[in-house]
Amino acid sequence: MCIGKVNGCRDRAERLVLALSLLLVAVPAWAATVRYRCEAVYMPARSTWVRSVEIDHDERRVRALRIDGVPVHSFAIEGAVIRTALDNERIVLDTASGQWQGDFRGLAQGRGRCERDSDE
Repeated sequence: MCIGKVNGCRDRAERLVLALSLLLVAVPAWAATVRYRCEAVYMPARSTWVRSVEIDHDERRVRALRIDGVPVHSFAIEGAVIRTALDNERIVLDTASGQWQGDFRGLAQGRGRCERDSDE
């Protein structure tokens, strides 16, 4: 309590307001992770690969993308379509239609469907 020290009270109140405002700025935005399970058939080997996709986003943008648990550092988003590359594979994920496309520089191509995981 500040009895008799007006400046001390004001300084303490200013510090409290400053600390609260810094705390509000430091609070991260609401974020969520959406998970997809994709089954793609890769030709010419006709092998089926199960791929996992995790998309971290907030109310404004996608913040991170992981494919098979590996962070993807560069990606482009056009509506519901995400384009990226991992190792030598170019990947297109259409989240609206649930379609996966992968291309290993013309040596193998994969197509399949994706389902949104329900364990959110």
